[in-house]
Amino acid sequence: MTFPLDHLVFTPHDVDLSRSPLAGHIDEDTYVLGAFNPGMTRLPNGNLLLMVRIAEALRTPIRDGHVRAIRWEEAGYRLDPWPLQLVDTADPRKFMMRGGGWKVMALTSLSWLLPVELDPEGRRVEAVHYDRAIAPRASYQNYGVEDARISRVGDRFLMTTCSVSPERHSTTLYTSTDALDWQLQGIVLDHQNKDMLIFEGLIGGKYWAQTRPLGDLYFAYPPSSEWRAGPSINLASSPDALHWKPSDHPGVRPHAATTATARIGGGAQPVLTTVDGREGWLTLWHGVEPSGVVGIYRTYWTLLDKDEPWRTIATQHQPLLEPNPALTEPLKDQMYLDNVVFTTGIVDADDHWIVASGEADLACRITHMPKSAIRV
Repeated sequence: MTFPLDHLVFTPHDVDLSRSPLAGHIDEDTYVLGAFNPGMTRLPNGNLLLMVRIAEALRTPIRDGHVRAIRWEEAGYRLDPWPLQLVDTADPRKFMMRGGGWKVMALTSLSWLLPVELDPEGRRVEAVHYDRAIAPRASYQNYGVEDARISRVGDRFLMTTCSVSPERHSTTLYTSTDALDWQLQGIVLDHQNKDMLIFEGLIGGKYWAQTRPLGDLYFAYPPSSEWRAGPSINLASSPDALHWKPSDHPGVRPHAATTATARIGGGAQPVLTTVDGREGWLTLWHGVEPSGVVGIYRTYWTLLDKDEPWRTIATQHQPLLEPNPALTEPLKDQMYLDNVVFTTGIVDADDHWIVASGEADLACRITHMPKSAIRV
């Protein structure tokens, strides 16, 4: 499917690392591994805001028989050396510890969040707010702050992020009245969860969110079931957006009829809309088809019931958005994976949706999607 506007609006080339939170704090050359997976909302002035994940990596992670990880602590940023014989460095983004009874890894990059202001249609960058960048500031964030998702509920902006550390792999919440100045409220989900998306509106007087707990073990559905065992998009509710109770009802699950969505997870924040006369919560999510190292990531849609968000009103097995190699062709010298589009934000623009995605874990993609593209 082709769209009226589908382009990369912000790439690693657009980042000024002299204004990075790490600048002057480590005596090493760094580069932007990726500027991607942007949370998106509309600012009070009408412009769009992307909260871009900047993965800042060591240019030379391996030195003197060791691979180094970047870590924040109150005294500043540190480089931790690990002997090469103890680790697997096949992935340029991370290294895995050998041995042990479970997976342990460290990162060769540290992620921070950069607010990028776009014009109202997402065609061009208007400002880059380095002075409002979000960097680690707590011990549970000392490997970085990743993958913002922004929702506006009433007069508040709520932003969930993934905070990474040896202590835990948790979901943290930031709040704001203007989407530029953010206050860290702390941890809201204390288990590994990559995709917490707060609905843009209350349901029955409560906040609701999609969640996706990670795990290495799943129990099988019966052979005749329409569902496939694996990661699913779950639900939780809260009286205050801080204290969350998982829903007793299952949410969006992998369907047995297709392998293209064998693994799924949340994407853009759910928004209330009408599709072919049916009112409900539109959620864009990612499905992963097993292939190669990370799989093929595509974007799909589901319309959830307005009052009972665990009930699906409509969905399709056909992807809404697919990876576009033509977009990243000018960046091919920086590519370290392909076949990935990871949708992370959506804004209403009258007759179309403005959709923000991360392309190839490298750059920020903006797509103008006619509302007619989503139909039952």
